[in-house]
Amino acid sequence: MNAFRATPNQLTFLRLCIIPFLVLAVLDGHNRTAFALFVVAGVTDGLDGLLARMLQQRTRLGQYLDPVADKLLLSTLFLVLHHEGYISRRVTVLVFGRDLGILVVAAILYAAMGIRDFRPSIFGKGNTLAQIIALVTVLLGTFYAAPWIIFIRHWSLNATIVLTVTSGLQYAWQVAKRLSMPSVAASN
Repeated sequence: MNAFRATPNQLTFLRLCIIPFLVLAVLDGHNRTAFALFVVAGVTDGLDGLLARMLQQRTRLGQYLDPVADKLLLSTLFLVLHHEGYISRRVTVLVFGRDLGILVVAAILYAAMGIRDFRPSIFGKGNTLAQIIALVTVLLGTFYAAPWIIFIRHWSLNATIVLTVTSGLQYAWQVAKRLSMPSVAASN
């Protein structure tokens, strides 16, 4: 099967196509629309992995494109919400810097040594979950400022800070450990 025609990959492409509309919705102050688009993007993210397994449509394209789409969606939303004054610079710089660092290091390791197995850590998964909860509550709080939303937003943004730093350090440690392995050192 052509990787572009695989249903899970089409959902990933849809998620990528949602990003510019999500950005425009936030910039134009249509926060309910932005919230709805983010929910749709989240559903496509959940469905693409599920369908890839159920339909046995796992592709190399999907293995690379799905995490890139996820990072692009989350990082872009952090940037635009910061631009609009909803998220602090500190959180945005940490999230964007960590994700950019991981992508650059992964690209270098792949180009220089052919290393392409980059599995997410438990801290990385926790970080992604904290980011999603933070973004949902930040968007929701722009038009529905219930005390419980403000509370969850506060704690999820703080969890995002802690987990961004922790997972970034863990990934750096994993890369250093991997590069010090004899099989990697011998191949250079």
